[in-house]
Amino acid sequence: MENVNKKFILVGTKDSHDMELISKPALTFWQDAWRRFKKNKVAVVAAVVVIATIIFAIISTVIIPQSAANNFNPNKVQVYKNLPPKIGNGIPGFDGNFTTPGNSQSTNVYQDQKVPAGTSYILGTDSLGRSLAKRTAVGLRISLLIAFSAVLFDIFIGITYGLISGWIGGRVDTVMQRIIEIISSIPWLVIVTMLGMLLGQGITSIILAIGLFIWTGVARQVRNLTLSWKEREFILASKTLGESTFRIMVRHLLPNMLGVIIVQIMFDIPSVIFTEAILSAINLGVKPPTSSLGSLISDGIASLQFYPWQLIVPAIVLSLLSLSFFLFGYGLRDAFDPKSAD
Repeated sequence: MENVNKKFILVGTKDSHDMELISKPALTFWQDAWRRFKKNKVAVVAAVVVIATIIFAIISTVIIPQSAANNFNPNKVQVYKNLPPKIGNGIPGFDGNFTTPGNSQSTNVYQDQKVPAGTSYILGTDSLGRSLAKRTAVGLRISLLIAFSAVLFDIFIGITYGLISGWIGGRVDTVMQRIIEIISSIPWLVIVTMLGMLLGQGITSIILAIGLFIWTGVARQVRNLTLSWKEREFILASKTLGESTFRIMVRHLLPNMLGVIIVQIMFDIPSVIFTEAILSAINLGVKPPTSSLGSLISDGIASLQFYPWQLIVPAIVLSLLSLSFFLFGYGLRDAFDPKSAD
């Protein structure tokens, strides 16, 4: 009987061993995570927005200094105050036309207030005649500065605290977790008020107030992961070989939990931005005339009925920024989760 197997030969193989071999390119943890992350188009777009925003915030420190956004000419307030957005004539909503309070018809505010020819503001001005675009750019920079500064508490305090608590365990772990519970139970608004009285209203007191509380979430996660990972075979092998505790934490524990830490930090950043906005809304934010997204929204609420762009512009920037960070964080979470592997 004719051997049927001879009729079916896998193209590109040299022998029967190659025909039976099914191989897959070896990928590292980070390469595999990047492969999964690229499939999430929404997360990729969010990552691009986040990176572009950070780059813009850095570059804007040179292009748009804080003094240019804060200063105004008191003799020209009546000329430049509350101007609507204007890019060019004929663009609805951005042509300088607006129905000012007391009028029933839309008019060219730039002509009515005798603004010099050729002068326009792409996002309008505030009640003092300051460019809303410049103040939003500075406010974005200040909000990101507060967020990333507060997140440093996550990195240095939260990770260290969680590693020590989980590694030592026992009574030390119990005491350290009770301390976290006590800190979490303290109303942060009280701490902000106290720090504002001691240090004065400003960026420093906000960063300290938020940073004193934000690290507890990372500390809990790192502690739980440490309790799980320290019983693994490779950790026990490292102990047997005489490696120091610090070396085991740095070389073995941290790399394995780095994905979870990064995701948690990405979620903490928009939370800090929203917290700063809340503090500014109750006049506990940055000190005027310095602007942040929260302080701009707080100022815009007062004039929402008459000049809505003063609230809409910073509110849209805050919403898009926070949404981008959240979507970026969700994408990283799915990419680092082995259960989502194909």
